Amino acid sequence: MNENLFTPFSAPTILNQPATIPIILFPTLLILTPKHPINNRLATIQQNLTRFTLKQMMMTHNAKGQTWSLMLTSLITFTATTNLLGLMPYSFTPTTQLSMNLAMAIPLWAGTVMVGLRFKTKNSLAHLLPQGTPTPLIPMLVAIETISLLIQPVALAVRLTANITAGHLLMHLIGNTVLALSTTNLSMALLASTLLVLLTILEIAVALIQAYVFTLLISLYLRNNT
Repeated sequence: MNENLFTPFSAPTILNQPATIPIILFPTLLILTPKHPINNRLATIQQNLTRFTLKQMMMTHNAKGQTWSLMLTSLITFTATTNLLGLMPYSFTPTTQLSMNLAMAIPLWAGTVMVGLRFKTKNSLAHLLPQGTPTPLIPMLVAIETISLLIQPVALAVRLTANITAGHLLMHLIGNTVLALSTTNLSMALLASTLLVLLTILEIAVALIQAYVFTLLISLYLRNNT
């Protein structure tokens, strides 16, 4: 049976029931909380990575922005684990779905905008009109700046979706190539297998980097509004 190229990106089902939610919740079982009784290398690595990431994101924030530290830490942890989830066999990558990424990006972006309108109202509104703008261009520039502001969460979601989908699709194509060459040309199959291993390592790095970029941009929006 011919398999659709985008089959790995479709939401899986178990007994005709959607399995997206259990799959999304699965990585949380691997994350140890600070009060967890187990204190091993994995727990130490997780805690050190969390502290390092939190320090990098919060070092430029003021007191109001630092109140978002738990939210941003949870966001980068959730995004990184769901990105990596698709590299496991017989699994599913939730972040390849644009609807899910929009569901994360829009509320967080709207929260930063509302914080700015509440605490820095004049500065937030001033960003819609650059200083020294000629009077005839004011309506057009206000419209352009408003559109650029509203498109920020869409750009966040599309960037994450496109990067994760492109890498997984390329892995799927190379994997099919390895299977096809394994019965006809063994040397080329070994070469394609090596390429697939290297691409898998690259995808692990991309998954972590995209989670960091997604969270960092939310952090930058927050810094500009606090």
